[in-house]
Amino acid sequence: MVTSLPDPGGDPQLQALTTLTGWRQFATEMPAVPQLLDGQVWQGLDPGKRVAYDDDRIAHHSRLLVVQTPAVREVVTTGRRLAYLNKTAHYGRCGLIVSGPARTGKTTAMTQLGKTIEVIHRRRHPGSRNDIPVVYITVPPAATPKMIAAEFARFLGLPLTRRANITDIIEAVCGVCADTRTSVICVDEIHNLNIATRAGAEASDTLKYFSERIPATFVFAGISVERAGLLSGARGEQIAGRFTMVRTGPFGQDQQWITLIAALEGSLRLHRHRPGTLPQLGGYLHRRTHGMIGSLLWLIRSAAIQAVTDGTEKITRKDLDAIQVDIASQTARPQPGGTR
Repeated sequence: MVTSLPDPGGDPQLQALTTLTGWRQFATEMPAVPQLLDGQVWQGLDPGKRVAYDDDRIAHHSRLLVVQTPAVREVVTTGRRLAYLNKTAHYGRCGLIVSGPARTGKTTAMTQLGKTIEVIHRRRHPGSRNDIPVVYITVPPAATPKMIAAEFARFLGLPLTRRANITDIIEAVCGVCADTRTSVICVDEIHNLNIATRAGAEASDTLKYFSERIPATFVFAGISVERAGLLSGARGEQIAGRFTMVRTGPFGQDQQWITLIAALEGSLRLHRHRPGTLPQLGGYLHRRTHGMIGSLLWLIRSAAIQAVTDGTEKITRKDLDAIQVDIASQTARPQPGGTR
């Protein structure tokens, strides 16, 4: 199953998931997938309609495709279960950590959990337009307690003045979350929290205090959290004792990888693309991306956009060779003309 994120148009500040406006758009929008026109109709489009038609397809290919991978399913299932466990807990609530290397779908899995919780809440409480069931923030580099509190306030749209101290901000955030029935709080980039430093340790304590004050399930996501120090020392032991972990990683070169590629190919809207081309290039795509889903999405999305803009309307091995992906994946890039 493949779905799409909202169109990133509009004010970038308002579209960000770390704002309530951006999060609500993400959680509620289901952009229509453009239908391919009949070949003769497509060829007969006048220039103005042709441009609009191509723009719709480019926008479709530029959206981040969300594939229901095993990691996404595990995070959603585990997060929902923890949310039910925590519903009547007065203290010692359980949390979830999503950990893995970069480009392995951690943020995607966490945001899909948040979106699922948001949709369920809206269905159960149709009159809850002002509720905020999910909060999503990211941890700034070298985070301090006040910076963490400010991220919560910024998401909720609370005014931040120079005179406001951290206690004022925390009280306001906790009050709003209680009044709006917040049930899940997603904290991304948790590896930016360095508890080996005094500021990082105090920021970690601030997050813990929020978790005690707000009756919600906390979900952390970060790069290789086990090695980032978050689970070390006395503070780390407390986190480890309350959180369960879902690990993400690269795909192996197996049937699951081929199925993933086939799902992505099925979402393409190209007139001359031959179905089955991309799954046949499974080995090549694995070497190009090291099995990282983030790199695979980048490569296929870029090639699809290029196919529309240059009029070829298909993706071949030669087309993929011409696309540069992220630097990490290029370190072991095979030379053009090699075997699949």
